[in-house]
Amino acid sequence: MSDLLITSANAIYTITVPGLFNAPFTLKNFAADRAFETEARELAEESMSVDGYLNVGWVANAVSQTISLQASSDEASVFDSIITAQDQARTIYRLGAVIQLPAIGKKYTLTRGYLRSAVQIPSAARVLEARAFEVRWERVVPAAI
Repeated sequence: MSDLLITSANAIYTITVPGLFNAPFTLKNFAADRAFETEARELAEESMSVDGYLNVGWVANAVSQTISLQASSDEASVFDSIITAQDQARTIYRLGAVIQLPAIGKKYTLTRGYLRSAVQIPSAARVLEARAFEVRWERVVPAAI
């Protein structure tokens, strides 16, 4: 039986944007129901031959991740700055990140990402809702903390 906890409240998510910001920034004020999530990555491609043999091979695929920040999060402004800079320069800035999950003793290094999509204006319901930012990463490397 594991003695590890499963809290995400102490997660530390740090992003770098080389060429745009001189220092990394740590995301804070995540959405309560889902701070960030990563989609399943397809690891193989398959083809069934006409005579019934299953052929399979490794394929490279990007890792899609959605980060959800409360409308009041100061760090949402950092994503706004990335969007504005990209629109003005008509180019894409690469991102890097490190996610530390002390509860399970793991960290994940995310490399060569880019901001794929963003909710630029929070939805206004009874209160302003969280904004979602989708990043695609070239690689995710797990390690122990």
